[in-house]
Amino acid sequence: MDPFVNTQYTRTAISLHWLIALILLAGFSLGLYMHDLPLSPQKLKYYSWHKWIGITIFMLGLIRVGWRLTHRAPGLPSSMPQWQRKAATASHVLLYVLILIIPISGWLYSSASGVPVVYLKLVPLPDLVAPDKALAAQLKLLHKTLNFSLAALVFLHIAAAIKHQFADRDGLLTRMLPILK
Repeated sequence: MDPFVNTQYTRTAISLHWLIALILLAGFSLGLYMHDLPLSPQKLKYYSWHKWIGITIFMLGLIRVGWRLTHRAPGLPSSMPQWQRKAATASHVLLYVLILIIPISGWLYSSASGVPVVYLKLVPLPDLVAPDKALAAQLKLLHKTLNFSLAALVFLHIAAAIKHQFADRDGLLTRMLPILK
């Protein structure tokens, strides 16, 4: 790493990163699990949990983006090729965008399906669109496509972090995992 470049994310950024990552994993896993279950009270409970997870991710994503806009990220090593710098920047922007628009797509899908979203059984959220079966079908596909796109991008993100840590040995992973230092 360059000696005069901040090489560490803040504790807040690190905490938000890993908290969002864990909740994303839970939401994605639950979404996959519940999708093919027969309609039952348990499946409806899982759908509620999935929505709560999505709204939580959305709120944490807003906080993360706000933090990122007010706290500069550590610089990348000057040894990193320009195309990798551009790819890293683009992938991070896309991660933030997906973290924000996937919950909105799910909320839109629920609204179009005529199913209310009540956060943690306490806060009823307004419908974003009127019930519409055709729109609901399109939003369901959009939500699913965006989620699998996020999963692929997260896989790429993890692969790049491992490559930088173990092949390039440039210490990039230690920025989000200081325990590796």
